[in-house]
Amino acid sequence: MKKYNSILKYIFVVITAALFITGCVHDDKYDAPNLDDYQCRNASYYENSANGFTKWTLHDLKLKPQSQAITDNAYVEGYVSSTDETGNIYKTIYIQDDPTNPTEGLTVSVDMVSTYTKFPQGAKVYIELKGLALSTYGNVVQLGMITDAGTRIPEKYVPAHIYRDCSVKATIVPKVMTLAQMVTANDKYIGCLIQVNNAEFDSKILCMNYAPDATTVDRVIRDNSTTTARIVRNSGYASFANQIMPSGNGKFVGIYSKYNSTYQLYINRVSDLEMNKFPRLDGIAADPCKFSDTGLTQKTIADVKKLYTSGNWNQITGDFYVKAQVTANDETGNLYKYLYIEDATGGLRFNINKTNLYQDNRFRVGKDIYIKLKNLYVSNVSGEIQLGGLYNGGANFGGIEEGDIYKSVFDGNAPIRDVLPSERTISQLTNADVGRWIKLKEVQFIDADLYKPYASGTSATNRTLTDCTGKTIVLRTSNFATFAGKDVSGGKGDVYAILSAFNGTYQLWIPYQINANLNNPRCDGSTYVPLSTIYGDDFSSGLVNWTAVNVTGAQVWTVSNQGNSGNNYAMMNGFASGNNANEDWLISKEVSLVGKTKAFVSFTTDVRYAGNALQVYATDNYTGTPSTTTWTLLPATLDTNTAAFGDWASSGNINLSAFLGKNIRIAFKYTSTTSAAATWEVDDFKVKGL
Repeated sequence: MKKYNSILKYIFVVITAALFITGCVHDDKYDAPNLDDYQCRNASYYENSANGFTKWTLHDLKLKPQSQAITDNAYVEGYVSSTDETGNIYKTIYIQDDPTNPTEGLTVSVDMVSTYTKFPQGAKVYIELKGLALSTYGNVVQLGMITDAGTRIPEKYVPAHIYRDCSVKATIVPKVMTLAQMVTANDKYIGCLIQVNNAEFDSKILCMNYAPDATTVDRVIRDNSTTTARIVRNSGYASFANQIMPSGNGKFVGIYSKYNSTYQLYINRVSDLEMNKFPRLDGIAADPCKFSDTGLTQKTIADVKKLYTSGNWNQITGDFYVKAQVTANDETGNLYKYLYIEDATGGLRFNINKTNLYQDNRFRVGKDIYIKLKNLYVSNVSGEIQLGGLYNGGANFGGIEEGDIYKSVFDGNAPIRDVLPSERTISQLTNADVGRWIKLKEVQFIDADLYKPYASGTSATNRTLTDCTGKTIVLRTSNFATFAGKDVSGGKGDVYAILSAFNGTYQLWIPYQINANLNNPRCDGSTYVPLSTIYGDDFSSGLVNWTAVNVTGAQVWTVSNQGNSGNNYAMMNGFASGNNANEDWLISKEVSLVGKTKAFVSFTTDVRYAGNALQVYATDNYTGTPSTTTWTLLPATLDTNTAAFGDWASSGNINLSAFLGKNIRIAFKYTSTTSAAATWEVDDFKVKGL
């Protein structure tokens, strides 16, 4: 499954926000771990010929054959260069062969956390290699163990292979490197602690936190040695994740690593970073993250809207600022490259040419921000006043550029506050409400929208809400929203949403599915009964519940999870050293619709490359052979973007009323030719009914 449950996601966000508000700030200072009870050894043990050990260097080790257990009674020694005490490094111990002048580093993969309590940074360690194995992950050779669960050394085996020296603990002096020196010839230093001087985080990420909660992100870092940027990889579970990254220039210290062809660095602790010097290499002369209202005049949201007077847009030339609260962002994908802000006088759409705005602490829902307005623009876009910038050489109005965010947006440095809605009925809505977070009272989806998803196909979808007097309003949902394929709620209740306007028509946008959770009886007193899943398949078990029939061609239906974060989907591709003619069917197991009064089938698809469209059929008399079976073609909405993978399209609920009371099968028919062979992927298959 690709689309997570938005309700659980919403609850998680609330909990993590509460922890952020109430939790103490981690000062990145730690007590030394107590190692008194952990077994240790000395060099003399391994140098004693009676014990039969052969010493290998780290370089020797990394040249050994991979993916097979080491049988030699050999060992390596090194010094721990990393620490997982802050949570930024996970289930990995990095070592180097010398504490001050290393010539080689090593990545050791262990199925163990809090390794710093046994192997703190600077500790000399001995690793007994017999039974361990090398493998390569992301073009980095790592030491681990071959097990059914993977290539990490299981925690229970760590004490039998890794020993701390009983007396030696050194201070690791980072090796000075430039970003230009991060090349293949220096891969031998992967795993070493290094220092980069004249380092600064890219201007596009200035004033951001190290990482959003529970999400690992890449932050770009630069120095004066090359125009090629490198990556600092930060975990959302690190104790310092919510701290703001340093905005100046200076010394960066971290673990040197790599993933495929991308060189990356891991921070052990933020106290290792001394990056507070100005001016920066890019010319920024002072800390850009501190807001000052000196010389500025405060404006309200209502004032900002009045700065638009006529034409395509108006530039703001005054030294103004506005303080507002973030009321909606792009966390679920229903908003894209914009968010909404509000103060006591109104709400406003703020366009920013950047994705995943929610990962920036400044743009979390409930945060107060300051916006310097000078040189921004206001425009009337289809009847809605918006704030943003120009792009395409000043020819179009849209979002402020990513690299300019730090110039205009500043954290209010106050705890997150609850976003309080303005309560309205449909009849009470006015232009003054456009941009506001509202609570629309006592509404329901119209009958024609029941048992339909919020969005289907490859574009945004309109659904209609009505009150009990017959007044209606559009609720619009992006096909990229995480809840797009979820069925709308069928009862009556209150909807929490942003009110926008499009050419004189009001429309609503909900950031989360839970914002339209309607459970009360409908206006006519009836109680909505939601569809239940009769049969569902996310292909996590492969094609065990499907029959793959190959009619023509050598290629067949299979299961893959490439590019899908490990989640399986069914796939058919007729290309193999060229386009091939194929006809291949993927036929579901039999599903009973006996006793059902409603039934639907739904799924998601993704297509890449030119070729025939996938066809979807249903039958109640499968003969075992597609050519002799009577099939009914279903009107499925499919992905149409052949230029890219990853833009999964929901089919919507396809009505199976013609098959009520019968046992049916659903089939996907793939065809290709020697001229064109598309790749089709199918997931989230469900037959639903009541």
